[in-house]
Amino acid sequence: MEWIRRDVCKEKPKAGTALGFGKYFTDYMFTMNYTRGQGWHDACIRPYEPFRLDPATSILHYAQGVFEGMKAFLQPDGSVCVFRPDENWARMNRSAERMCMPQFPPELAQEGLERLLRIERDWIPRGRGNALYIRPVMIATRAMLGVHASTEYLFYIILSPVGSYYAHGLEPTRLLVEDFYVRSAIGGTGEAKCLGNYAASMKAGERAEELGFDQVLWLDAAEKRYVEEVGSMNIFFVIGEEVVTPALVGSILPRITRKSCLKILRDGGYRVSERRIAIDEVIAAAQDGSLKEAFGTGTAAVISPVGLIRYRDRDYTIGDGRMGAITKMLYDSVTGIQYGEREDVYGWRKPVPMSEAGE
Repeated sequence: MEWIRRDVCKEKPKAGTALGFGKYFTDYMFTMNYTRGQGWHDACIRPYEPFRLDPATSILHYAQGVFEGMKAFLQPDGSVCVFRPDENWARMNRSAERMCMPQFPPELAQEGLERLLRIERDWIPRGRGNALYIRPVMIATRAMLGVHASTEYLFYIILSPVGSYYAHGLEPTRLLVEDFYVRSAIGGTGEAKCLGNYAASMKAGERAEELGFDQVLWLDAAEKRYVEEVGSMNIFFVIGEEVVTPALVGSILPRITRKSCLKILRDGGYRVSERRIAIDEVIAAAQDGSLKEAFGTGTAAVISPVGLIRYRDRDYTIGDGRMGAITKMLYDSVTGIQYGEREDVYGWRKPVPMSEAGE
């Protein structure tokens, strides 16, 4: 794997800087190319810099692209671990298959990521709540017009030091239930992490922000009756003694943090359900007091408590409006594993070798 070195590097954010999310990018990136008939080739670590694309490049016209999100964490002993990357590579290949894109070798992507992390180790921010966000992307790069799958692709990984996804940190989020616009439908691309899904969500997301909400809570496209997910998270509700999250019916992104939380909950003896849940059931539970907690799960936000939902111009406070006990338990459990503060009984931390011959 080639490494194209650059002498001049960017200034890193100073200690104590509020990193936010996705504002800073490291010096290098990993790239590899695909050509039909040749396969993947030219794997390379190269300086972070703009790409040059022909005006007719497929990605610009037909949105044939997928991406992932994961994080690398500094451990107490100074080592570096990535949280469940194998799950991300598998999901990215599933997304690629849905978008008529080639499968990539996960082992080559992991090798490129580990090489990149060794080079950029000093960019990994210290401090609880901080991490190095990892964004793998695959886009169609053939210069062509016509609605057909491309024959050429670019796969790349960029890195970004991040803090809390939300400016208010772990303060409970406010969600606006969207009952007009839809993000995805069964049979569509909702279960793939593809570019078009996010473009489709922006109109409702902008409106929610204008009204003072953090995210949109989406309903199903067919009946606008069943809860699906939040813009950047899967959603969980604690109703009575049941922890319920919407079933993966084909229009919801199966996030890795969701899968991790379900495992922790079931191993902890909680009553857990994956089922279709109507917004009317959620509202009724909020009204009678049986809706004790709600929280979102995702790589960016990790575990985010939900304190209020607005539906049809009426606000409903969840529990006492603060982070609940189950939400806190999951946050402590997941982040404890990620930061190396708790025993990793599941083997979810993947250590990154910090030295290799020739580097």
